[in-house]
Amino acid sequence: MNSVPNAVASARSNARLELDGLSRSFGAYNALDAIDLTIEPGEFVALLGPSGCGKSTALNCIAGLLGLSGGEIRLGGNRIDQLEPERRGFGMVFQSYALFPHMSVRKNVGFGLTMQGIKGTEADKRINDALALVRLESQAEKLPGQLSGGQQQRVAIARAIVIRPPVVLMDEPLSNLDAKLRLEMRAEIRGIHDQIGSTTIYVTHDQDEALSLADRIVVMSQGHIEQIGSPQDLYQRPVNVDVADFMGFRTRVAGRVVGVSGDEAEIEVAGARVAGTIRTPLKVGDAAILSVRPEDLVAEEEGIPATVASMEYRGRAFFGMARSNDGSELYFRADDVLPRGAATRLRPVAGRALLFRDTAR
Repeated sequence: MNSVPNAVASARSNARLELDGLSRSFGAYNALDAIDLTIEPGEFVALLGPSGCGKSTALNCIAGLLGLSGGEIRLGGNRIDQLEPERRGFGMVFQSYALFPHMSVRKNVGFGLTMQGIKGTEADKRINDALALVRLESQAEKLPGQLSGGQQQRVAIARAIVIRPPVVLMDEPLSNLDAKLRLEMRAEIRGIHDQIGSTTIYVTHDQDEALSLADRIVVMSQGHIEQIGSPQDLYQRPVNVDVADFMGFRTRVAGRVVGVSGDEAEIEVAGARVAGTIRTPLKVGDAAILSVRPEDLVAEEEGIPATVASMEYRGRAFFGMARSNDGSELYFRADDVLPRGAATRLRPVAGRALLFRDTAR
């Protein structure tokens, strides 16, 4: 992207956003349970988790679209959770774009300015700057229905940033786009964030989106924060088996620890012994879970005996699912296709498997 228009660049803010004991209940159901989170000025934070984990509820509470059952939200040290959404001054990008179909692109982008009473040359300049930032100057007079999905999402982003918000909130903004457009828009969103300097809070269930976009990732489950860290931390060092599962460690096999050496352990699992890196305290005799990514579980002469259940080709390699003797599902990679029903042995690549204490046993 090119240089930042000055009017848009002035969105930069030194305001820290703090969530202190943030709670939201729906009857007896606690959608958010005492969430604590501090987001630094200009930071890009992704709220990551499966459906129902509380990430969109948290975003809507920050936006003011949902009231709190408990806790506080502070911006720059000032409490804002009692303010109406429009008084918080946040920009929001929705999954469904939420554009006005009868308004031109220009009028959609300028809607927030109109609500703020900003008109005339100041409004025109801000709208032009925002359209330039998302590269839609030539589409300004078109209606949303005349644009592609990616262009409509750019309009929604321009509308969010034109008001110069200290915080931009994005609720799964790429989920309605095809795979190619999602990849393109990832780069667009991160580039816009870097240029305008606003804090960005981005809700997604897609680990690849979170890893590629965020400075920090907040993994949520059942209304709680499971782990906060950089993309590298989350990818390499998940703190528990649930976070590991969500970060792509699809294979989860129960076994028992038979040897420990430093931060490595050997586990007896599904008729074989394999090694892994200890992520939660383990000793010999403990029940444990072996977690490994599909790309790091490969067919070898020695390993966990299994029967191939399915295979699919993904361009550079074949990926499959096999079942061990105890019925566990093992997701693996192979250089060549293996027929359904074939017997094989699967072993984690050295240093790539993780071991967690099995709290269910």
